[in-house]
Amino acid sequence: MRLLVLNGPNLNRLGLREPAIYGKDTLKDLEKQLETLAAELGISIDCYQSNHEGNLIDKLHAAEDVFAGVVINPGAFTHYSYAIRDAIASISIPVMEVHISNIHKREEFRHTSVTAPVTHGQIIGLGLYGYHLAVQGLVRIIKGE
Repeated sequence: MRLLVLNGPNLNRLGLREPAIYGKDTLKDLEKQLETLAAELGISIDCYQSNHEGNLIDKLHAAEDVFAGVVINPGAFTHYSYAIRDAIASISIPVMEVHISNIHKREEFRHTSVTAPVTHGQIIGLGLYGYHLAVQGLVRIIKGE
């Protein structure tokens, strides 16, 4: 089983950007953690980050033929990108949305996710551990557990 982890805008700044909210671990740290988890689960994970909406959409479209599922943190696109929402809705593989911070405890514009309604689930506010739970959840969904 192969999963894709997509990270949207500014997540390349993990460890530097607002560490009180996002923590001190970097994107590379997260990717190493997920590689370790994948090995434990007997699966493989590909990670991709982009600050560009179209690149994320292209990755979602291509994922259907390559991956069993997707974990996505759309970053700020969560709150307004109907294009990413439609890309998620257009593929038949399961998608889990994850957010490092609790978006409901932050600025009001962050309270709404336009992407969540077309995903299998959303994990928020658990730091990088949310990605671990999203991967584990996807594996269970794909296996039909």
